[in-house]
Amino acid sequence: MPINLQMPALSPTMEEGTLAKWLVKEGDSVSSGDLLAEIETDKATMEFEAIDEGVIAKLVVPEGTENVKVGAVIAIITEEGEDVGDVEAPDGSAAQADASKPAAKEERRTGDRREEDKGGDAEGVDNRKDDRRETAETPAPAPRSDDGRIKISPLARRLAEQKGVDLAAVSGSGPSGRIIKADIDAAEGGTLRQAQGERSEEKSVGAEPVETPAAQESASTSDFDIPHTAEKLSGMRKTIARRLTEAKQTIPHYRVSIDVNIDKLLKLRGELNASLEARGIKLSVNDLLIKAQAVALMQAPDSNVSYTEENLIRYSRADIAVAVSIPGGLITPIITSADTKSLSAIATEMKDLAERAKAGKLKMHEYQGGTASLSNMGMFGVTTFDAVINPPQGMILAISAGIKKPVVIDDSVQIATIMAATGSFDHRAIDGATGAAFMKAFKETVENPLGMLA
Repeated sequence: MPINLQMPALSPTMEEGTLAKWLVKEGDSVSSGDLLAEIETDKATMEFEAIDEGVIAKLVVPEGTENVKVGAVIAIITEEGEDVGDVEAPDGSAAQADASKPAAKEERRTGDRREEDKGGDAEGVDNRKDDRRETAETPAPAPRSDDGRIKISPLARRLAEQKGVDLAAVSGSGPSGRIIKADIDAAEGGTLRQAQGERSEEKSVGAEPVETPAAQESASTSDFDIPHTAEKLSGMRKTIARRLTEAKQTIPHYRVSIDVNIDKLLKLRGELNASLEARGIKLSVNDLLIKAQAVALMQAPDSNVSYTEENLIRYSRADIAVAVSIPGGLITPIITSADTKSLSAIATEMKDLAERAKAGKLKMHEYQGGTASLSNMGMFGVTTFDAVINPPQGMILAISAGIKKPVVIDDSVQIATIMAATGSFDHRAIDGATGAAFMKAFKETVENPLGMLA
């Protein structure tokens, strides 16, 4: 029986993607683990691998196609012994109907509105809400083969065991409902957001959009004959807009700023770079600050947390997500276990991550997660700023430029290089005194940097 290959969900927030390039052609034989295509998500270009053996019968979606919905059929594989010539590609409507859960969800909502318009009473609407609530709270059973075993690829099974994911609660997006790697990643990344998402959907179902006077009267520059150009929003820009709006609307931010003397840090950096030059390693100030933030989080662990509606998640290591500006947006590659890594290891890893981030070649696990974030705009001469928390993390550290200033040191006025650092904290999880304790630990670590080498 032919196997439909569907557009995978390569991140928990992905709803559509661009099929950038096919790495196979019709008639090619493939095995589990073979690379089939390159797919562009809102954050990076990722490789899509086969989970079944067979022959590529049809490439349904041409390479370069944009806005391919998650779940849409993109290719068909025939199993051994089947006639490739007998396979017909599904039409566009079928491909979309197989499709993504968001599309199905929207159809249900549209259907509800049509029934209401035909005279459905309030009780009927309430009953439909109850049905949806029950469906949302009951996870779809994991797909099983005829002998009762869960259908899952070997790679996905290994990842599920490593990450402790309950397969019974995972819905497969692979051929015939098989669980694949993307499903395990989505299950792990979406756990903290699941309850909130279900409640938001429950509130929105059945509600008619209301056009406010402000919306009716809003205008753009194009209404005033102002010369301009219009650029279509990229998937990345849409995601940034959505996530930052969510963060500002749902997270009660508060901020703590502190001045830090970085003269000793700069001196240590110069000495270390002189010794590392033969190895081709050059430490940046940012590398040292990544380490300092991680060390401070271990010294003030009550700030190394995330908030959920049921639990406070405490992390036992410091994974620092570092903001990197790339064409068209921003991405946060992660230095895992930064508290225990050497400065040379952090510098080498950060250089590699930044280069691949700008080329759109990061893997999903390299930019999703992290226990806290760091955003450094010192290279632009910025004197102070605050940053928006990257959910579900509990804090982000904003780093400004080091500026030479007269300061009082040992009862005398001296010139020192002073850097402003501002921490943004989630007040639901981190109280004011707790955030201040972290900033104090960070200042002491930076001003006594030899401790980072211990």
